[in-house]
Formats: sequence, C-alpha cells, structure tokens
Amino acid sequence: MHQFPIRVYYEDTDMAGIVYYANYLRYIERARSDWVRDIGVDQNEMREAGQVFAVRRLEADYLGSARFDDELIVETSINTVSGARLVLDQVVKRGEETLFEAQVTIVCLADGQPTRLPAGFRRRVN
Repeated sequence: MHQFPIRVYYEDTDMAGIVYYANYLRYIERARSDWVRDIGVDQNEMREAGQVFAVRRLEADYLGSARFDDELIVETSINTVSGARLVLDQVVKRGEETLFEAQVTIVCLADGQPTRLPAGFRRRVN
C-alpha cells in the first residue's frame, strides 16, 4: 500500500470551512501520480512515446469532512490488474478516521485510443 500525505490548505475549503468535495479527487490524483513515480514508471517518457493513463471510471463515497489545516493520508492499493485496466482502491484518512473512499479504474491511451497497459508497467504492479 502506498501512502501520500496531504495538508489541507485554506484554498481547499468552502465557505463552511470544510474541504470542497471536488478537492478529494485532486488529492487522490496526486497520490496516484506519486505512486506511479514510486514504482519506477516515468509518465513523461510514456507521454513522449504517445501513451498516457486516463481515468475510465470512478466510484466515490464521502464519509466525513476534512477541515483547514488537517493532516490527511491518501492510501492507494491495487484492487485488480488486467491487460487493459488497473483498478485501484484509494482512501483518504485523518488519523484512523476514513473520510473518503474511491475505486478508480485506470486505462492507457495511445494516440487517444484505448490500448493495453504497457508490459513494463504490468510487471511492476503484478
């Protein structure tokens, strides 16, 4: 499991002082990018080769509210990997309290068209 720390800044919050719902999607995106870097995949090289990752599907549950200056952790773990899809489970926590859960399906695009996940990437995540 990959862990990525996030601090809630004032700009992340709404008028009620809680994290605006769409910012959880930003948090999990940052965590996914960090996870991909940590497993040794260079997304700049992929892009230069005409391949990019894209979110195909996302299912999310908002379970609690983060507030200004909270220290959060985004946990990312692999659910399933196939030749063409990667499904990740991502959880945003404040301490032991789960605030947000998402299941994210990632695909690879080559020149804008769906393609198999790169073999090197599949080897790193299997």
